[in-house]
Amino acid sequence: MSSSSNCSRLLCGNRELDLSRAQIMGILNVTPDSFSDGGRFNQRDAALRHVEQMVADGAALIDVGGESTRPGAVPVPVGRELERVVPMVEAIASRFDVIISVDTSSPEVMSDSAAAGAGLINDVRSLERDGALEAARATGLPVCLMHRQGEPDSMQLAPRYASVLDEVNAYLQARVEVCEGAGIARERLVLDPGFGFGKSLEHNLQLFARLADLRPQGLPVLVGVSRKSMIGQVLDRPVDQRLYGSLALAALAVDAGAGIIRVHDVAATRDVVRMAEAVRVARQAQYS
Repeated sequence: MSSSSNCSRLLCGNRELDLSRAQIMGILNVTPDSFSDGGRFNQRDAALRHVEQMVADGAALIDVGGESTRPGAVPVPVGRELERVVPMVEAIASRFDVIISVDTSSPEVMSDSAAAGAGLINDVRSLERDGALEAARATGLPVCLMHRQGEPDSMQLAPRYASVLDEVNAYLQARVEVCEGAGIARERLVLDPGFGFGKSLEHNLQLFARLADLRPQGLPVLVGVSRKSMIGQVLDRPVDQRLYGSLALAALAVDAGAGIIRVHDVAATRDVVRMAEAVRVARQAQYS
């Protein structure tokens, strides 16, 4: 895996994301039921204050989500998702110099968010919903394709793999090919292995240990493990005590070549990412 071999710069609407080094994506959940901070930022003023702080702390992207995809979550009607997401995208775009990512699988949300100023589509269903491929193509925005097994309401009941890495790679390769066939250029694609989405603790650890072997090679990789249950299971910590575990995984992800680290705790992650990046660059220089 390499974040810079072919795609060191990602054109995100009217902004460009430099992926020659790892960048931080700050999470903004405008939902009442997200696993970590549900309800904290679903009011406009609180959400904008949080965005302001994340940008000041070093977030290059803000990921806005209006539908929880935590294990056991139920789908949100598209009208409600639009009401939550699009006004927030407009508000952020008018106030902050930051790339806005929209965490959605709904074609309508993709289209309206792009018109409102979004610069990236982050879809946990990899454009599999009816109309999503066409909507994403029409926006001209880059798309993050994520692997998952099952749907959020049932994905953690009994996930099974013969080889988690091989199956994740096969799925992502297939989705890249589908996107290219639909007219979404390869240089617009980002990959996410989907930690916690239809994967047991063993699956998550195996996948993380082989993160550098993620395929297709050359495409930027997004890693999102902040505060997730795999940390709680290893460390026996509740959600609000998983910062150190999250930081450890952020450092390991950067070392494996991840281009985007999706997190709740931007300031602490920034320092970890920059140190891990400095060591990785120094190691590459020694062997170049």
